[in-house]
Amino acid sequence: MEAERKSSAVSDAGAWAMNVISSVGIIMANKQLMSAAGYGFTFATTLTGFHFAVTALVGMISNATGLSASKHVPFWELLWFSVIANMSIAGMNFSLMLNSVGFYQISKLSMIPVVCVMEWILHSKKYSNEVKTAVVVVVIGVGVCTVTDVKVNAKGFICACIAVFSTSLQQILIGSLQKKYSIGSFELLSKTAPIQACSLLVLGPIVDYWLSGNLILAYSFTGGAIFFIILSCSLAVFCNVSQYLCIGRFSAVSFQVLGHMKTVCVLTLGWFLFDSELTLKNISGMTVAVVGMVIYSWAVEAEKQAQSKTIPNSKNSLTEEEIRLLKEGVEIGGSLEKEDMKVGESKV
Repeated sequence: MEAERKSSAVSDAGAWAMNVISSVGIIMANKQLMSAAGYGFTFATTLTGFHFAVTALVGMISNATGLSASKHVPFWELLWFSVIANMSIAGMNFSLMLNSVGFYQISKLSMIPVVCVMEWILHSKKYSNEVKTAVVVVVIGVGVCTVTDVKVNAKGFICACIAVFSTSLQQILIGSLQKKYSIGSFELLSKTAPIQACSLLVLGPIVDYWLSGNLILAYSFTGGAIFFIILSCSLAVFCNVSQYLCIGRFSAVSFQVLGHMKTVCVLTLGWFLFDSELTLKNISGMTVAVVGMVIYSWAVEAEKQAQSKTIPNSKNSLTEEEIRLLKEGVEIGGSLEKEDMKVGESKV
């Protein structure tokens, strides 16, 4: 039992590490690819289509070689999930375009309470006071280190609401579909990625033209740009797989809370690699966020231990009841055998 727990803890840590490293890596690669100082590739939605196309290709190769098993999931559920996921991507892009960076960060922070409310409505899930406190601390910490100017307009507010709702629902659906159809994270991703890739590669250039005013066909693909596109797509495979893996192992709320560790890493790496400004306000906010993540991890672990103490007691009582019934069955069976022997002897 102890060995299984240690193995599970190592697997959990590996999933988180893969998600954090791949997510931070893809942000750094995209920053170089999309910034004006880099290669000026401003087609974010189309790039996401490339990501899912490569992920779908990896999934097809994995299924064809027998490395992963394909399980049946109704097409309408895959289509519904893909629509929600694409709404999330488009909503985030439009929210960033129409709102200030400060309001965009606030909308991302609001996903944690939104996920909590949605899980309470959809799955009747309840949270302890310790978990609620940790969530508040994380939100305050990340808010302090990321939120600067806050400007909003009607269109931007609507796009932000759509983005927050669809992203929160998408992350809840990932866990629900995995449990409902007993399907692994990579198997589910390999089924949804082709649908998302096709739709984003068709609609992406149109959305990007509306966002940036540039046509992807007019872009000059240099060797450096192609290299960073391939790097971004490669990291996206690990990022997508680890996202499904983490939500399947934990919950959408845990993914959101501990996922803000990526924000801390991005700010730190931006300071190291790109000479970004790191003020006392950033450092204090990151410190508060990390403290909140530690509190959250402790609170979740405390809940797990409390549940594990409750479950064995119920199992033991059931086992005792079963033993009593089995003993009664043996006694009854023994007496019946003795009666049969007596009847046989009398007949002889």
